[in-house]
Amino acid sequence: MLKVLFVCTGNICRSPTAEGVFRALVEREGLADRIGVDSAGTHAYHAGEAPDRRSAEAARRRGVELDHLRARQVVKADFDTFDLILAMDRGHHAKLLGSCPPPRRDAVALFLSFAPQLGVQDVPDPYYGGHDGFERVLDMIEAGSIGLLDHIRATRL
Repeated sequence: MLKVLFVCTGNICRSPTAEGVFRALVEREGLADRIGVDSAGTHAYHAGEAPDRRSAEAARRRGVELDHLRARQVVKADFDTFDLILAMDRGHHAKLLGSCPPPRRDAVALFLSFAPQLGVQDVPDPYYGGHDGFERVLDMIEAGSIGLLDHIRATRL
């Protein structure tokens, strides 16, 4: 099974949204037995907490449930467990590379590298903004998820 980990700062907005959206896509495509999905944060600020209610509500409006997810911090074992470790922004990417054993650095990438048509590298943090920010993040994550699944199908399955 190919395992994908999405990473943001506290694992309550961007990365659980990516986990939920990508998992729903994988399930719709009948690939849940071949692709595993999880998310984590670079920091333990919210460990054990559910996703931000605004993220969960925005995702729910698009048919994706996040309420069962709980925040956790990236741990060293994740670098061995996951085939792809996808950072939501360049800060997360740098932090992950700083913790990653050198032989596993090729597993770490920017999530939006799978959506080059967006013309941006970072999924912005919607935490301090309004409703529109959560919708924008969902749009970006949906685009990245489609590109990621296309990449996985072309190179890994």
